Amino acid sequence: MPELFLEIGAEEIPARFMSLALNYLEKEIPSFLKKNRIQASEPRVMGSPRRLVISFDEVDNQQEDIVETHFGPNVKLAYDEKGTPTKSALGFARGKGIDPSQLSLEKTPKGEVVCARIEKTGQPTATILNNFFPILISKIPFPKKMRWGNRETPFVRPLQWIVALFESKPLNFSYEGIPCTDISRGHRFMHSDFFKVNGMDDYLKSCEKYFLMIDPVVRKKSIVDQVTSLANEVGGAVELDPELLEEVNYLVEYPFAVRGNFEKQFLELPRELLITTMKYHQKYFPLENKDGDLLPYFITISNVQPGPGGEILRGNERVLQARLQDARFFFNEDRKKRLEDFVVLLKDVTFQKSLGTSYEKVNRIVALTDFLATEVCPEKIKQASRAAWLCKADLVTQMVYEFPELQGVIGGYYADHSGEDPEVGLAIKEHYRPAFSGDSPPSSPVGSIISIADKLDTILGCIGVGLLPSGSEDPYGLRRHSLGIIQIIISQNWQVSLDTLIQKGINLLKDKTKLTSDEIHIHTQVLFSQRYKTILIGEEYPYDAIDAVLSANIDSLVDVRQKVIALSDLKKQPYFEPLAITFRRVVSILNEESDGDIQTSLLSEPAEKKLYDEYRRVKEPVENHLSKKQFPQALEKIVEIKETVDEFFEHIMVMTKEDELRKNRLRLLKHISLLFSNIANFSKIVLK
Repeated sequence: MPELFLEIGAEEIPARFMSLALNYLEKEIPSFLKKNRIQASEPRVMGSPRRLVISFDEVDNQQEDIVETHFGPNVKLAYDEKGTPTKSALGFARGKGIDPSQLSLEKTPKGEVVCARIEKTGQPTATILNNFFPILISKIPFPKKMRWGNRETPFVRPLQWIVALFESKPLNFSYEGIPCTDISRGHRFMHSDFFKVNGMDDYLKSCEKYFLMIDPVVRKKSIVDQVTSLANEVGGAVELDPELLEEVNYLVEYPFAVRGNFEKQFLELPRELLITTMKYHQKYFPLENKDGDLLPYFITISNVQPGPGGEILRGNERVLQARLQDARFFFNEDRKKRLEDFVVLLKDVTFQKSLGTSYEKVNRIVALTDFLATEVCPEKIKQASRAAWLCKADLVTQMVYEFPELQGVIGGYYADHSGEDPEVGLAIKEHYRPAFSGDSPPSSPVGSIISIADKLDTILGCIGVGLLPSGSEDPYGLRRHSLGIIQIIISQNWQVSLDTLIQKGINLLKDKTKLTSDEIHIHTQVLFSQRYKTILIGEEYPYDAIDAVLSANIDSLVDVRQKVIALSDLKKQPYFEPLAITFRRVVSILNEESDGDIQTSLLSEPAEKKLYDEYRRVKEPVENHLSKKQFPQALEKIVEIKETVDEFFEHIMVMTKEDELRKNRLRLLKHISLLFSNIANFSKIVLK
């Protein structure tokens, strides 16, 4: 079978778009070939900033032939008494593009029907690809596309060339005036000549000559090896940030690592500032010594081989020098004031048009912080309240205006410089954490309290004005904030009422919200439940056990996990399914008549008396275990009542016509349900 090769050449594609585009080609082309009955080997996918490449060593040169079978009307409807085709048969044949004489008969479970068998001869693969590839190119899912020049179809960057080979020759299609050929191009600066392509193996050999390192795996390894070697030469080490490494890997077609340095005096600046400047602004790799302290060096990856004059090195050093000088100026200017002097300026900063200014948000954070600190660590109220008041002050500093990634961190440094309690400075530094997937929660209780207060205020405010997450849209990060709150509370093992905390936050928003208090509360609980479910599914607990616990009660986020663990362990027992059936039966029969106290004088039947006695026997031990958060022991005790419940249902008519008797029996079952309803909703358990 012949080889299929495709290269899409363009101006430099943004690095963050490359993986998305390559993954699309890797999935979309094999899927298309399979749907079109074309056998193909596994693809090889490669790419660099100027090109997307995919090849298949073997692809059938023609579609498989098939026979399509279509069933039509029943024979009795298709032919009259003389065997002449009726309108039904004629219409069916015409719809399938065949003569009525070509219809056959087929026996089916619904009786004998007319049948049309249509032979389809496979088309040449080249013909199919000529039609498909222009559509494929237009649908590559770049997050941002533009129209370039007079071209009608938008693309991420101007398209320059297309190489598409099948059966050792170019395919016959064009895209936006660009014809498909067998000619590729070398490195833009180091060997920009054209070169002929005869297939992937030939292409890779030519790439070596034309300074193209197309395989991203090979290119990344080269970057790592070069960076590590240069760092070792000055006794340093590099923390190879995966995101930075991925981005740099797609910024170059042929990597050359260059080590530069900067003035040691800049090491007096905050570590986070230096790292942000080097990694996120300049795409440099910072160097550290064996103790983890920054060294006055950096490594950059050039797309051009450095010349003997050192122009590339000096150019990068000049850029970094200028940025660090600006940073030092902003840092020194900001510190001429105390951090608290910036707080009043937040009155001129809008947090969200319906929710007011950042100054108003700070006041809500302080109130939530005071409430939460009183609940979980009253000895830290003073530090927590002060940190909450100052936590957003750095938003109006020159430093954060220039380096927004450092909000919070810089505020912590300014708090220390202003003579604030060290716990206050640390809390301000950490209160945005966890800020992304995999980020750790704040290390201190004070930072944890402020982080919860800040995140919860954002969640409640946005939900209150109708800014609910939908699909992939979540501009204010409400899902991330709720996940962060869950992680913090679990990490601190705080027994705090989520319902109470939510209501406190809603009350602080007063008349700023459009939704009612109840609506905000419900939406917020659903949000937390969904995020917690994501965490627990990731930990591989049974999904129905998770649903059962979350639908019962999530007021204590710490208890939720322990309940899921206890219920998951109970599910492994051989008697669990009959137990679940029994408890589901208890819950399913309850109605509005179930509320109220049990009247023992109405318990006349032996089975209901026995059930009441059993309920009395296990009630106190169960409540005792629950009060001590001993959920496995509570469930084990509840299990003991199962057989008595079964006897009750076997011998007692619950829904009797006698009103008082019926209500009393329902109330007995309601009290039974209360033994386990705070742990799990058994109606969510999936039975085999």
